[in-house]
Amino acid sequence: MKLEQAAKQLEAIGNPTRLNLYRILVRAGEAGRPVGYLQDTLGIAASTLSHHLHRLILTGLVTQERQATTLICRANYPIMRDLIGFLADECCADVACGAAENDAAA
Repeated sequence: MKLEQAAKQLEAIGNPTRLNLYRILVRAGEAGRPVGYLQDTLGIAASTLSHHLHRLILTGLVTQERQATTLICRANYPIMRDLIGFLADECCADVACGAAENDAAA
C-alpha cells in the first residue's frame, strides 16, 4: 500500500461520525447494513449520512450495493486488512520487538 492511500483512508476514518459508521459496518460482517438502519442508528440526517458514506466509499473502505429499493453498505474487508497491515507490517523493524520494554525494566 502506498503512503498517500493510507493517509487518505486514515483521514476518512479520522472523523468521529465516520469512524462510528465504519465500526458499525465492520461489526455487520459481509451482510452489511441498509442505509436506513445506519441513519436510524447514528441519528443523523440522510444528507449528512450520504456525505460521510461518500468519503468512505471514495477511499475504498466501504462499498454499496442496491438490492431492489434498498441500498446496502458494507465494509471492504480486503482494503481494511491492507490498511491494518500497512500500519503493523513494519512493527519494530528498526529494533527487536520487546527490546524497549526490556531496557525500561532494567
